[in-house]
Amino acid sequence: MNMQNKRDIRATAKTAVRAMDDTQKAVASASIFEYVMKMECVCRAATIALFSSLPDEPQTACTIATLAADGKRVVLPRVDGDDMDFFVYAPSAEGVRGQLASGAFGIAEPQGAERVAPSAIDVIVVPGVGFTRDGVRCGRGRGYYDKYLSRNDFRGFKIGVCYECQIFDEIPAEEHDVRMDEVVAR
Repeated sequence: MNMQNKRDIRATAKTAVRAMDDTQKAVASASIFEYVMKMECVCRAATIALFSSLPDEPQTACTIATLAADGKRVVLPRVDGDDMDFFVYAPSAEGVRGQLASGAFGIAEPQGAERVAPSAIDVIVVPGVGFTRDGVRCGRGRGYYDKYLSRNDFRGFKIGVCYECQIFDEIPAEEHDVRMDEVVAR
């Protein structure tokens, strides 16, 4: 798909994802993360940054739980004002949501956890409203991930994840936009 600007991309992607039913989203999410979990960089990683998925994003709960159970240090984002940092996720008896509380924008965030330096993250899995196959990303428009990934001490491998309907031929990239190293879409 070709689009003129990020506003058009966001509107088109939102409509396309809304057209997917829960089963389609579940199947696509499982396929996305089955692939991600087999990636060499993920297998080798000690610390993996994920995200607490919103209803319109590939679902991460099972992957978070599996990676934590496999002994990986899983870190999740927490927003404070204009900044986003990552904090250690500690599994609990209640499962993934047990250590999380609703934070900025209603997104589940880790509470009372240890902050992790950007340099300690080996792999980061990044959501997006849209991506190109070669890694250009369109986010929700607030720039949290671009700011975080632009930090001098961040060196992790960047994996963008989305549904196939969120892949675009072109996305206008601005100077501050950070390109993903790989995009996984199903």
